Amino acid sequence: MASLVRFCEGRLKLVVNRAKSRCTRLGFFEFLGYAMDRKGRLVWTDKALHRFKKRVREITRRNRGHRVQDVIDELRRYVLGWINYYKLSCTYTVIERLAEWVRRRVRLYYWKQWKQPRTRRRNLLALGIAPSEVHKASRSRKGYWRMSQMSLVRQALNNRWLEEQGVPDMRAVWIKLHYGPDARV
Repeated sequence: MASLVRFCEGRLKLVVNRAKSRCTRLGFFEFLGYAMDRKGRLVWTDKALHRFKKRVREITRRNRGHRVQDVIDELRRYVLGWINYYKLSCTYTVIERLAEWVRRRVRLYYWKQWKQPRTRRRNLLALGIAPSEVHKASRSRKGYWRMSQMSLVRQALNNRWLEEQGVPDMRAVWIKLHYGPDARV
């Protein structure tokens, strides 16, 4: 470590932060949100994933009071920037789980915005849910997070509809980054 610090500070004229720097084997490092897994692939650190989820929670916070389209636009900018920064990683299964989680957060935000049962009923009917089924969801006293996973709400606010509203499909973006713009999703 001492010889590396001498080289970096003396020859390269770089300042080395000794509190953050260390010499370690390749599989045990964390650098700029990346880590190396046991197979030698780059993955995101737990801290980076935690920061991502925390920021998405802030954007889609239920009591935020912004228009849904403004929230989706901000979410889109953040998610696409995050994926582009971490595009070197090989974590497709994590992206799939995160994409579903982000869509669920958006469903939760929509459900919160449709506060009154009559508004929920009107919107569910407009999205194609049968009138005989709407009452199961519109009058439910279950919490927002639980309702965002309910089959009727998922059917009404399906992935295709969310993409039309502007919610980014993280899975498709990841595939295009890794396999080129001509890759089929």
